Amino acid sequence: MKTFTEPARELPVAGEYDVIVAGSGPAGASAAVMASRLGARVLLIEWNNSVGGMSTSGLMSHWTGTVVSPLYTEILTRCAALCEGEGRDRVVPWIDPEILKTVWLDMLRDAGVTVLLYTFVCGVVKEGNRVAGVVTESKSGRRVFLSKITVDGTGDGDAAAFAGVPCHKGRESDGKMQPCTLMFKVAGVDLSRAVLLGSFESKHMTEKGELQELAKEHIPAPAGHLLVYRSTLPGIVTCNMTNCTDIDGTKAEDLTRAELVCRSQMPAIVKYLREFVPGFERCYIISAGSMMGIRETRHFEGERTLTEDDILRARQFDDWAVRGAHFNFDVHNLAGAGLDPTGVQHEWKQPAGYTIPFGCLIPKNTEGLLLSGRNISGTHLAHSNFRVMPICAGIGAAAGAAAAMAAENGGYVRDVDVRRLQERLV
Repeated sequence: MKTFTEPARELPVAGEYDVIVAGSGPAGASAAVMASRLGARVLLIEWNNSVGGMSTSGLMSHWTGTVVSPLYTEILTRCAALCEGEGRDRVVPWIDPEILKTVWLDMLRDAGVTVLLYTFVCGVVKEGNRVAGVVTESKSGRRVFLSKITVDGTGDGDAAAFAGVPCHKGRESDGKMQPCTLMFKVAGVDLSRAVLLGSFESKHMTEKGELQELAKEHIPAPAGHLLVYRSTLPGIVTCNMTNCTDIDGTKAEDLTRAELVCRSQMPAIVKYLREFVPGFERCYIISAGSMMGIRETRHFEGERTLTEDDILRARQFDDWAVRGAHFNFDVHNLAGAGLDPTGVQHEWKQPAGYTIPFGCLIPKNTEGLLLSGRNISGTHLAHSNFRVMPICAGIGAAAGAAAAMAAENGGYVRDVDVRRLQERLV
């Protein structure tokens, strides 16, 4: 491979903060709000044109899974107050992305967070094994922002990777990662007759055949399933039906291929919906996500690692940072459409919530950095559970509170008193 040596240059320090949060998805935005509410001076950096990550730009249909977190409850309550369709003034899991963008921005503004959009975190500032800030790239040029604590809420763990935190990608046996999806919405749906199958294990027989089997037959691989969800607005349904396998969400070339593959599947999906799914005879596409839905990339090594056994046993750790987390093993087929053989949705038998210990948020061999969201330390199968947005919001609240506490006490995350952290989270 040819190389080019970039000339050394001095970078301007554009700001200094107690806490810098990279990434504004549910994990990052929640961390920024919580840290600022606890008195820290916070900068939130986001590469996109809006905050919310997959919850907004990804066009997610609904909050799936649960967590015991006052901050997450506040998000749902604020959305209910602004909702203009079904769900107004009552808490529902369905998402109106434009309303949620407003809610996130209102919460960040009210907390006093400084928000910087259109900006990539492209490196970190290190002093020994300590992360002391981030390097950014934007139309404003290459700049540095310094911090006492950095929270990585990028999903893929970009800041942690730049810091050299040990990690692996995908499942432990072969490194394969869950497929990715571009969400889209269709309008013109007759909801009085519509068949809405919300899990791979859901089936529905029609006079033309069973809908999941018909999807495999009529939608090009690696897509080939029916997953559709109602929205707050009349006649509009969100489709979780495009599918692209063998994608590494940390590579621009793979993300580009995913966009091309998923968008090429959309016409066939609409044709299938119109022909086979009751209520969808006159449906049409009105919008698609502005960012690809990446389910899995890097798994970082932390002081503690959450396992599938911890979840199945509903472990209650004394040193918890997140409590009341509950979902299933949502493993999409790593080789094609549908549910992976290791996944469990409808048949999930574990009814109790579990906890996530604080050590899962602390990366090995690194100070001044906290993990937040799906990039925390966990196994491939455990990750398929805690990666969902409510649990990520709960993780973010914990990371933000811990960051504010660490910033008060010299910037050492390992010195955070977990009992005091728990008091601030409840």
